[in-house]
Amino acid sequence: MLDQCTIEERWQGVNEIVRRWLQERQSVIVQFCALTGVHEFTPKAERSQLRLQKFCQLLTDYISAGHFEVYYELIREAEAFEDGSADIATSLIPSITDTTETVLQFSDRYADSEKHRDSLSKDLSKLGEVLAARFELEDQLIDVMHEAHREQVA
Repeated sequence: MLDQCTIEERWQGVNEIVRRWLQERQSVIVQFCALTGVHEFTPKAERSQLRLQKFCQLLTDYISAGHFEVYYELIREAEAFEDGSADIATSLIPSITDTTETVLQFSDRYADSEKHRDSLSKDLSKLGEVLAARFELEDQLIDVMHEAHREQVA
């Protein structure tokens, strides 16, 4: 996508990708917080089920964008700057990927099924911890592989 760009254009393009992705992250956080107040699902709680399904879809989209677009572009940007920052991906991406399994299991479990509602509270708690760890790692990735180059393109 950003292959035929100057280094400044690449940085700007990656900056826009990261900005949109972080907005999506904010939506994930807002939906997560809304869900944490919904622990009991009854047949009349159709709205809660729809909220959970929407959250699972948003979560899956966020995770997918990270793996299939954002991380790739961050690595390509870091490689273009040739300052060693791409090496950070070697340590951070595997740690981020480790959280992906838990996130996708939650999404698979709750996206379309009304089963397992008795464990939703516990699963949301575990998911919250995993997401917090993941967001911290992603922020490190952004800081080292993108924000560190801001002054060089200004």
